[in-house]
Amino acid sequence: MKQRYLLFLGLLLGSGTFTACESYLDVNTDPNNPVTTTPNFLLPGIISQGIQTQMFTSLTTTYLTQYTVRKTPATSTDQYYLSNGNSTNTFNYTYYYSAGNVPTMTAAAEAEGSPYYVGAGKIMTAMVLAHATDMLGDIPYTEAFKGAANYTPAYDSQQQIYATINTLLDEGIALMERPASEEFRPLYVTSPSESGDILYKGDVQKWIRFANTLKARQLNHLTKKSSYNPQQVLALLDKGFTSNADDAQIQFIPAVAPQVNTTNIFGTTRNNYATATFSANIIKYLNGNAGGAAYPGIVDPRYTIMATPISLGTDPGVSVPSTSFVLNGYADFYSSWYARDLGIFQVMTYAEAKFIEAEAAFRAGNLSRAFTAYRAGIRAHMEKVGSGGSNALPPVTFPLISTAQIEDYLSSAAVAQNESQLTLKRIMEQKYIAMFLNPESWSDLRRFDFSATTYPNFRFPVNANPEVDGKFPRRMLPGATEVLYNPDAVSKLFSDVGATSNGDYITKPLWWDQAN
Repeated sequence: MKQRYLLFLGLLLGSGTFTACESYLDVNTDPNNPVTTTPNFLLPGIISQGIQTQMFTSLTTTYLTQYTVRKTPATSTDQYYLSNGNSTNTFNYTYYYSAGNVPTMTAAAEAEGSPYYVGAGKIMTAMVLAHATDMLGDIPYTEAFKGAANYTPAYDSQQQIYATINTLLDEGIALMERPASEEFRPLYVTSPSESGDILYKGDVQKWIRFANTLKARQLNHLTKKSSYNPQQVLALLDKGFTSNADDAQIQFIPAVAPQVNTTNIFGTTRNNYATATFSANIIKYLNGNAGGAAYPGIVDPRYTIMATPISLGTDPGVSVPSTSFVLNGYADFYSSWYARDLGIFQVMTYAEAKFIEAEAAFRAGNLSRAFTAYRAGIRAHMEKVGSGGSNALPPVTFPLISTAQIEDYLSSAAVAQNESQLTLKRIMEQKYIAMFLNPESWSDLRRFDFSATTYPNFRFPVNANPEVDGKFPRRMLPGATEVLYNPDAVSKLFSDVGATSNGDYITKPLWWDQAN
């Protein structure tokens, strides 16, 4: 007690000298760890962590979408054994690392008069919320992002979240349309170091096209709803991506301490797929092997770029020898163009936009537009993955896909040759190829109810989790941190859908996955 009293007395007596001693007391302020910053130093983390959210989700969804399978069954994701841990990064990166930092950036940007940063924050928040709700269902928003003021936010319904996403994107677009003369700080800064918009290098028109394409994607999820309007989707796409140059993606870079996780989530350095191989489902679309291929005799030029000549795949739950499908001492998966350590992670692409357009136009009865968009989507994806490149470990040089090869494939039986041959199956199978490893493919599979007509090579796993009772997963579990720190909200999620177990919960359809 005496020590506390003396401390208080000393502060009281010294209060009149604080101004005079201010410079002396600054010795305790570390100039290398500032407590305030400018928006250009906050936006890169919001972008990179927002994209990393989807990267972590993909470690689960590549198995749910049967792009990959385990060589040896391990009561894991490809057999529909999901855990709360599968969802933790999806939740945490959304709320703590990406969107959670947007309010701080927005306050700083508004204070200095930088509306483009506010707009980017709104679009990024919409992007991560869209991903989180499409993977998890109901999520917090109204009571979220309050820090210590509320560690146990209530969850908004997915329908409410969808409305929020739409509003955020509209507001973000409006801010990006403001004249550059109103911007205090450039959206992309290169000196003294790169900062600001690391996604589009300060090109606000690309941000606008990205926001419109994301709006179109979310609206196209509503195909089971009476409110679904394909013309709205098409109108948004008219203002969306125009080429592969608009793709929303991030480039991986060499790992330099302390930034050790800057290489590909699918690559050998991070080594998440050492026990995996390709699913037979994806290989059958590509390899042309008689008796097993979707289109016997037609070898897709993308086959040895997306996979390898030895890749035959297997079905989920079906064991293959550990020595199967090994190339250069590594699982064949690591010889994929998508597994380059210094490759890219694609959030949304022009190719995807063209397939959304093809589906929406087909549903609207505009077969001419659907057919044109469908073929444009195939071409865009082939041009992108067929642009060459290499990987260091394992050593791979990827072949180019020539214009002649693209034309030959577009003229083959694997592709609809006229409007009368075009079906939703044709559109979705090519979209499935072009969306390789992207979590968004799971949204498509759910919208089409894992249809054996649309996806004829998709297989229900051998020895699947008995709790799913023969049903396909339609949502991920709540993140482990929410189970620990927000248990009442998690219990309500289970109660609202009538789930009796984790396995039962993951089979419950989301709001947009149900007809009304």
